Amino acid sequence: MEHALTAHGLRKRYGDRAALDGIDLQVPAGTIHGLLGPNGAGKSTAVRALATLIDVDAGDVRVAGLDVRTQARQVRKRIGVVGQHAAVDEILGGRQNLVMFGRLYGLTAADARRRADALLDQFDLTDAADRAVATYSGGMRRRLDIAAGMIVRPAVLFLDEPTTGLDPRARAEVWRGVREVAQQGTTVLLTTQYLDEADQLATDITVLHHGRVAASGTPDTLKRRIGGDRVSLTLAAGEPLEPLADRLSRAVGAPATVDADARRVTVEVDAAVTALAAVVRTLDDLGITPEDLQLRRPTLDEVFLALTDKEAGR
Repeated sequence: MEHALTAHGLRKRYGDRAALDGIDLQVPAGTIHGLLGPNGAGKSTAVRALATLIDVDAGDVRVAGLDVRTQARQVRKRIGVVGQHAAVDEILGGRQNLVMFGRLYGLTAADARRRADALLDQFDLTDAADRAVATYSGGMRRRLDIAAGMIVRPAVLFLDEPTTGLDPRARAEVWRGVREVAQQGTTVLLTTQYLDEADQLATDITVLHHGRVAASGTPDTLKRRIGGDRVSLTLAAGEPLEPLADRLSRAVGAPATVDADARRVTVEVDAAVTALAAVVRTLDDLGITPEDLQLRRPTLDEVFLALTDKEAGR
């Protein structure tokens, strides 16, 4: 199966509002695909439509090669869904939760226990397997949630905002678990507001805005849409910004921008190493020692802001 998820002209309306306004989506099997956008962009609606949790108004939509309209029951047997809010029982232990989910999916008691033990090991939860989930950290609960979604080895796993509210350490733990899921062959559709999360995990990204696809491609492809590398310098108070910007523009051959509030001068460059050498020489000629000097690529946050501002006509 070349593509685990395909959607052509997917539409869903709620009254007069188009939650999904004809989106197209193709997700190769065995990859992590990021679905990005702000609140109200249509991410969760898209997941619910693909997972057969809501009816589709229009469009050809297939999951694991199956039509979500005419083969909804078969689709549900091939997918796992992890929503924004934990689905596990906090009174039960981790192992009890996974065995319960296995039994609900139709596994025998013995198979459910074997699968639970395998998932507890995969998600590094064996030591806490018999503790009540109420005692788990946020990251542990989320990993257990993902494990529950993997109980029947789904072809496709939907992860809706998996790290909302987690601290950086817990987020890193969840990211590790998601990578392991994909490495075992499961296709992951990840919806998130955290663009660095998609940058870390996703092979390809689709950006939604007002229910439409604003852009799609690899993280690097999307970054290149708004330019190349950037050299940013932060100067101490009292250092002149405009003269430096002018000299850098001439040295690098590209316009430099000034952020007076941040005391920052930024210039976009093509040949990063060559440009950085020219910047350093210019600073030396002017006798300026910056407080900070960075060579960086555009972030997905900048990509998203550029795309959505353009669509809004800003």
